[in-house]
Amino acid sequence: MTAADIVSTYRLQMRGDAFTFADAVDVAAYLDQLGVSHLYLSPILTAADGSQHGYDVTDPTTVSDALGGSAGFEKLIAEVRSRGMGVVVDIVPNHLGIEVPRQNQWWWDVLKRGRGSDHAGYFDIDWRETNGADGKLALPVLGSAADLAQLTIDTSDSEPMLAYDEHRFPIAPGTEGDDPRAVHDRQSYRLVDWKSGLSTYRRFFTVNSLAAVRQEDPQVFDATHSAIAEWARRDLIDGVRVDHPDGLSRPAAYLERLRALVGPSRRLFVEKILGSDEPLDSTLPIEGTTGYEALAELGGLFVDPAGEADLTALSIRMTGEPGDAGWLHDAEREIKRGLAQTGLAPEVRRLLAAIGRDSGESVSTATLAVATVDVLASMPVYRADYAPLAGLLSSTIDAVRQRNPELAEPLAVLERALSADGEAAVRFNQVCGALMAKSVEDCLFYRTARLISLQEVGGSPARFGISPDDFHDANVARAQQWPAMMTTLSTHDTKRGEDVRARISVLSQVPQLWSAVVSDWEQSAPSPDGVTGLFLWQNLFGVWPSDGRPAADVPDLRERLHAYAEKAIREAGLRTSWDRVDDEFEARVHTWLDDVIDGPVGRSLDAFVASLAWHGWAISLGQKLFQLVGPGIPDVYQGTELWEDSLVDPDNRRVVDFDVRRNRLASLTSAPPLDASGSAKLWVVAHALWLRRERPASFVGGSYLPLSAEGVAADHIVAFARGPENDGADVVAVASRLTVAIPDSGWGDTALDLPEGSWTDRLSGRTYRGSVPATDLLADLPVALLVRDR
Repeated sequence: MTAADIVSTYRLQMRGDAFTFADAVDVAAYLDQLGVSHLYLSPILTAADGSQHGYDVTDPTTVSDALGGSAGFEKLIAEVRSRGMGVVVDIVPNHLGIEVPRQNQWWWDVLKRGRGSDHAGYFDIDWRETNGADGKLALPVLGSAADLAQLTIDTSDSEPMLAYDEHRFPIAPGTEGDDPRAVHDRQSYRLVDWKSGLSTYRRFFTVNSLAAVRQEDPQVFDATHSAIAEWARRDLIDGVRVDHPDGLSRPAAYLERLRALVGPSRRLFVEKILGSDEPLDSTLPIEGTTGYEALAELGGLFVDPAGEADLTALSIRMTGEPGDAGWLHDAEREIKRGLAQTGLAPEVRRLLAAIGRDSGESVSTATLAVATVDVLASMPVYRADYAPLAGLLSSTIDAVRQRNPELAEPLAVLERALSADGEAAVRFNQVCGALMAKSVEDCLFYRTARLISLQEVGGSPARFGISPDDFHDANVARAQQWPAMMTTLSTHDTKRGEDVRARISVLSQVPQLWSAVVSDWEQSAPSPDGVTGLFLWQNLFGVWPSDGRPAADVPDLRERLHAYAEKAIREAGLRTSWDRVDDEFEARVHTWLDDVIDGPVGRSLDAFVASLAWHGWAISLGQKLFQLVGPGIPDVYQGTELWEDSLVDPDNRRVVDFDVRRNRLASLTSAPPLDASGSAKLWVVAHALWLRRERPASFVGGSYLPLSAEGVAADHIVAFARGPENDGADVVAVASRLTVAIPDSGWGDTALDLPEGSWTDRLSGRTYRGSVPATDLLADLPVALLVRDR
């Protein structure tokens, strides 16, 4: 198996406490039977003790012992290679975990020795005397400044340490003493109030426990990529997924260096979140992104644009806001401005200082801050220094100047600093990306609720659905320009799982009915406020059991809903937040949830979900089939081969019951019914993956041809053909769309003209030729996977 043979991936969330390399070995046979070509592993380097995700790497030079260490990793490689499969690994170059300093020896050494540490240059630390901490490394860990009086000296281990509650910090040689406060004052670091807005090291977004790494330094790159270099040298891996490269100093230069390290033949995917209409930089040495844009297209295809007006009216009635493009744009800018002054204030201060140095001019810090923040808040992308975006920054600055002519002088200073392409330009783009992520995906998408299935990473809720023509155009472009790009429907970062989003999207087909039932539910169980209510009503509808069981009887569902609601309202930051918890409001939300689950509204939800469940399943099958046979390399997130009801992390990292899936796959001998068991989805996933493995040339690098149906319900069918480049189509994928309207009129004379030849549906076993009536083609399932007989 080689990198060129990657035709599909299956994402596994590695966890030292629940899913190790040995566990992955145990499921390899099942994944092989499912048709997967490569396992795609979450980060496997040594992370913080007890980490359930691996993105808080503490030692990038070693494989996690909790997962099984290097020996366990190599056993997994041997197992999958024996089956003709391979492995893609997820790496985290942007930051390292420092929550428990002693677990990160590089960080511990910096704390102990300050600027004299051999690792001081590994982290993006501001050591200037003007850094707000007298040139020291400020660590925001205290509950308040007064807590310095609580410091003690811990002598229980081999070296004395400063102690604050459960935290431990090193004491530099020669600075020991009996007075903890005096010892603290002699260190190269300073413990400060976490609410002070003071942090002299760049963080991953606003996470104090993740310190940014300076990959622009070749020494740092070599040190942090030593394990990856060894994997490549020994040919253990077939591809690499790069976590958040936009946080790096110069992503394009980093990717060039990484490509040289892993070689030209391995697949290289980047977690690049593209803005609306932002093209992916074709000069980057990568196969493509991890597929958020494909997710938006696949989901948007099954959203009914006719429902926009009614759902907008409902949003106005409940929240006072339309949730449309204009409102979203204004809300985004305001949230960004606020975050720049609060959570990201330390990074903005460093940016302003760099602007002053790079411009060589003196200007009021206050006015420069206003101008810079306004430009940052107006940026429509994560960062503007990719090749296709030349001119975007200048046009954004011009737009701010036109809105605010009084800022002409500080904007001119900003332009001069950024044109120098030095530190200010680097920090501007890093802050820009952090503002986008924390303001949009992690805040705005919890504050608006017109149709929350559109509020996904990389998505644009202002775009209410995607037409079949636009969907085909996007696929044609992907097939031609990025044929080996990863595509996805669910990841560890998605706000809701693919099947939850699918069911919520059905509401676009029944907007008036949805408005009516929400009004009834609000009468019976009034939500704590309109935004929270409309947002959570949709989530409840999305995860509510469809198998006839009351929600109260579903194991862990109540607890999961409470945990999700708490996270959602804190991320929204409207009535409560992580920094300022409103206990009274949160108690009202939790009481309301229990009232819904246990009361008459819960029984109403039972009936409402049952009435629309089939249509949600139809969307799930349609988007899954199109992902699996569409252009690119599809990733199946763990467990999603059956129905899944995941919400945001950590809910979407729950342990998967592979025994259920293994046994279900072994028992399927004919097309199962479309029901709550999820067997129909497993049937579709397996057949699509088997077909990709059987005919790889038809998919990665293959052709793409849109097909059109004819007849009274032609708008409810979407289809396309795939095949080897320059060799004709040999696969056709078909899905029904906007199915709620179909029963009223039936398929009637609707038919799909197939390319020349005899075609067999791998899902039903039926064979067709020529023009096929929709009533025959979609008699058993709302999708079809046709293969031209050889």
